[in-house]
Amino acid sequence: MENGKLPRLKKLYRDSIAAELQKEFGYSSPMQTPRVEKVSVSVGVGEAVNNKKLLDSAAKELELITGQRPVRTKARKSISNFKIREGMEIGAKVTLRGSYMWEFLDRLINVALPRVRDFRGLNSNSFDGHGNYSLGVTEQTIFPEIDYDRIERISGLNIAIITTAETDEEARSLLAKLGMPFRK
Repeated sequence: MENGKLPRLKKLYRDSIAAELQKEFGYSSPMQTPRVEKVSVSVGVGEAVNNKKLLDSAAKELELITGQRPVRTKARKSISNFKIREGMEIGAKVTLRGSYMWEFLDRLINVALPRVRDFRGLNSNSFDGHGNYSLGVTEQTIFPEIDYDRIERISGLNIAIITTAETDEEARSLLAKLGMPFRK
């Protein structure tokens, strides 16, 4: 957020989407309208067991994409087949809230997803039953912040959009109105 400027997607939500949702679902109070609470972006780097540089580069790329420094995640238990011991660093994650969240969602919806090869829309069944949506991105290169020539390896991202919606139908309506390209 530059100079106290409201993110574009948040302004759109406040000005029109919230009122539309309140009317659509017949809420008595504006506080009942579903809103995006946070966005969690994570990356798993299984090969970090042998090569620590891969985890460093994945964390740096995650920081470029989200604008926030990631937290490194550790293995919860040992898995002998994968040569992983409890406590080893094997991934990174970022939880976005506020303006960073709105800016990331705006870039995801309007810039990154249209750059996915053979994109036919997102699966509208990836809701968890409590109004939260999860999607997987197979390449981090769809984000314009990533320089294709400088990446160590192509890795995927997990993105979870957590909303205050009570049902999947409310969350689907909220995300569709924000511009999420769901498959018809």
